[in-house]
Parts: sequence; structure tokens; C-alpha cells
Amino acid sequence: MFESLSTRLGDIFERLKRRGALSEVDVSEALREVRVALLEADVALPVVKDFVAKVKEKAVGQDVVRSITPGQMVVKIVHDCLIETLGVGEPLNFQATPPVPVLMVGLQGSGKTTTSAKIAARLKTVDRKKVLLASLDIYRPAAQRQLEILAGQAEVGSLPILMGEKPVAIARRAMDVGRREGYDVVILDTAGRLHIDEALMAEVAEVRDAVHPVETLLVVDSMTGQDAVNVARDFNEKIGVTGLVLTRVDGDARGGAALSMRAVTGRPIKFLGAGEKLDALEVFHPDRVAGRILGMGDVVSLVEKAMDSVDQDEAEKLAAKMAKGKFDLDDMASQFRQIKKMGDLKGIIGMLPGVGKIKKQLDEANIDTRMINRQEAIILSMTKAERKNPDLIKASRKRRIAAGAGVSIQDVNKLLKQYQQMADVMKKVSKMGKKGLMRHGLPGLFPPGGGRFGG
Repeated sequence: MFESLSTRLGDIFERLKRRGALSEVDVSEALREVRVALLEADVALPVVKDFVAKVKEKAVGQDVVRSITPGQMVVKIVHDCLIETLGVGEPLNFQATPPVPVLMVGLQGSGKTTTSAKIAARLKTVDRKKVLLASLDIYRPAAQRQLEILAGQAEVGSLPILMGEKPVAIARRAMDVGRREGYDVVILDTAGRLHIDEALMAEVAEVRDAVHPVETLLVVDSMTGQDAVNVARDFNEKIGVTGLVLTRVDGDARGGAALSMRAVTGRPIKFLGAGEKLDALEVFHPDRVAGRILGMGDVVSLVEKAMDSVDQDEAEKLAAKMAKGKFDLDDMASQFRQIKKMGDLKGIIGMLPGVGKIKKQLDEANIDTRMINRQEAIILSMTKAERKNPDLIKASRKRRIAAGAGVSIQDVNKLLKQYQQMADVMKKVSKMGKKGLMRHGLPGLFPPGGGRFGG
């Protein structure tokens, strides 16, 4: 979402870092470019003015002028001001007698129903809460059935549908079922409209007054830019929201909505949604997002994503094989499956520090999940014996495997080369042992100027 803004700011700060000392004129010139970059990224004008003023106030002081690396100091100041603008990340509030009512509001098409299910799935798996989902959308065809299906996928409770029942009655029944059946949280998915109107606001206000929600979460499509900020302001003024959820952050939105919403509404962003899968929901961490914007990466989120996705049993089996220097094509396919569980590859790579500087090369490499699917298909086209002993795979077998996977023989050769490189590394790990690995580090695993994975 922040790609274009990150690229622009990266270019500005790269020029600053090349200079040995910075004058007030240098800082002012850089901040003019920052101002333009923020406006082009769809950040609201009052937010831009306030942000630039804060940065300038700190950046023209003696600390920057006397700093050993003034360019780095300016980046740190911008980073700190970004965190301040994005606000403090706040968890969902459960400090109330169960069942805790959570009201989901927003315009039609913002991803409200899917987000309701994503939050329910997260509350069940991460917070160990018993969750009931209830759809109050009686206007959109099959909306209630859609939430019922998503509840089944998330393995949480779903309020039985009674045709003809009004939204307020549904909300009261959901709370009653929640109390009787021992639910911790009841998530109420309200109806949306294509645009804000009095009927929508009146209905949501009536539901709010009936159930007294502890959390009222506004779901906003980040692709709508400044319109999203206006929607957030209207809902907050007329209904009162406690938090925001930004959806489609994996799209090509310019990122201004995220930077503007906290400042305009005074309400925290609580979650970021990317993709349709029920696990595609991130808790909002302002410091991590600021790091992504400035090209510093987000290694913490990357590690958390890996920990959530990796199958512990499979990881332990692979570790045992590595200790013996064994690694076959079945193990390689297992690693591909683990990587796919982590989600969009470009999103994962984007969390690494400094990736912005090699963005062009990454775009040209055309990295995506389809590449891994293709490699996995090649392995699955092999016999069990071939996967255990790749030395068996000669010319005629390669033709058969390529035909079975729908790829070229060159693709099979590339995969086998990649496998051989990985197998060589595994053998080195086993020979070095823990002490050798600690002494020589990762460079000890590769020959000087050694080849890249992928051939």
C-alpha cells in the first residue's frame, strides 16, 4: 500500500545521507519534497501541514547540525513523527461482562462481512475466545448466508437466520443467545450502503443504542483514498467509533488514508486486512508501519508471520534431517508449502529492510506464488523413488516429469539445480555442527562469490 510513498521518501533521504553536513536550507528543501510526496500519496492537507511542521521544528535544531550523520538523524525524526501521526496501536477492549458486543460498521463493499469473520477467527485462535457472529444485513441478497458460511470456515458460532426479522431484533436476539450459551464475544455485522445516508445512520444508531457495544469498528477500504477519510469522519461524528480497520492494504492504494485517519478522527487503527483468506489480518503496529514506509522493513511482523505459519512437527523433522545432512525433494516440497502458508511472496519480501533499493530487480524477477506452485507441481510429477533419489532423474525421466507438470525441461533442470544447491548447504550444516555454524556464521555455508538459489 505504501510502495509509491516509500519510494519517493527513500529517494529524498538517500540524497540527504550523501551530504556531510546539513544547513537549514537543505532541511527545508527536503521537507518541501516530503510535503509533495505526502500530498501525492493522498494524505489530507491539514495532516501534511501538521506533520511537516513537527519534523521541521525538530530537524532544524542543533542536534541534527552537530550529528555525525545528519541525514540519518533527519530520517529518525521523520520516523518518530510518522509514528506519532499514526497513533498508538490499541488492542480490542474486553473489559466488560461477557458477552462483549462488537459492532461492525461501514459502507457496502468495504469488506465488512469478511473482516467480521477474520476478527472472529483471530479471537478464537489467538485470544481463545468463544465468538458468535450475527448478520444484521437484511437488504443485500445472501449477506446473512455469506456470514454463516464464513463462520463455519472460521469454526465459530453463527446466529441462526430468521427471515423477516429486523436488524435491532436480530442484535437483541444475538446478545440473548450469547448470554445463554456462554459466548465471550458477539460480533454484529451491520448493513452497509453505497454511500452514507440518513437511513443507514439511523439504523446503526438504533442498533448501537439497543446493545451498547464495547467496540464499534469502522471498516474502510484503503483503495478509496480521501473518500475513506471522509467516511471515517462522518461515522465517527454520527455514530461514534472506537477503532478503524483498513482493508485491501495489499492493493496499490497510495497509503494516504492510513496516515490521515488517525489524525482526522482521533480514533486508532486496530487492524489491517490484506486478501480474502481468514488469516489475512494484521494487528496495526504504528512503529512497524512507519518502518515499512521508510524502507526499514518490518522484521518483527515477518518473524511473527513465520511462527504462525510454520508447522512445528515438519520443522522438527527437517531439523533432524539437516543434522544428518539429509535433504530430499519431498523436504523441498514441504518447504514450498510452508512458504505458501505465509501468504503473498511480495508482501513477505517487502518486510525485509532495504528492499526498496532493489525494487526494480524484484519486479523484473516476477516473484509470485505461481512460481512456487509450478516448482511444487514439478516435484509432484516425480515418482516416490525419484523424490528420494534425484540422481535417478535422467533425460527421459525429465521429459516425462516436464509433460506431467506442464512445464519445459529447462524448468525441471532449474528446479534440480536449486535442489542441489540447497542439499549442499544442508550437508555443510551437518559437517560444521552447531559450534562450527556459530563460529563461521552463514557466510561459512557458501563458497566465496557462490551461486544464487534458483539458478
